[in-house]
Amino acid sequence: MDDLIETAAEAFEADALPHMHEVHTDPDAKTSEGQTLPKCVAETPVAQKSTAQWAYERTVLYLKKFEEGLDDGHEIAMGFAGTDAGVLRIEGMGYFDPDIVTFYGMDQAGGKMQLVQHVSQLSVVFRALPKAVETAAPRRIGFKLIQDLEQGDA
Repeated sequence: MDDLIETAAEAFEADALPHMHEVHTDPDAKTSEGQTLPKCVAETPVAQKSTAQWAYERTVLYLKKFEEGLDDGHEIAMGFAGTDAGVLRIEGMGYFDPDIVTFYGMDQAGGKMQLVQHVSQLSVVFRALPKAVETAAPRRIGFKLIQDLEQGDA
């Protein structure tokens, strides 16, 4: 407890801001805590967002943070729990208000895939896959998704 005195407006504003907390075994681990949020994520109160938009925005932040830790030989993909669907190399992401999040991409054999997920069932496992052979540089969807959020298109 501290001796900080807040006005009612400051307390209300603090409640509207997203909070995050992480703990890691590696003391040098780079956490997502304290990362600068895109303006549209931070400025729009959570209460004004659909469940799908809020799930989308937070997943984008985690996705980008995961990609920042990849070397040039790997790209982001997602695995599926409890199924033999394999992995989806993430090439796009979106949401459909009020409660659907979707991922677009390809499987390891190059087949087109799309996952449509209700936010109440959202569980994403990020995986690093060797980059696609046909590309010179790894494709980074997280940076494009953050750019989209910053432009306010979401």
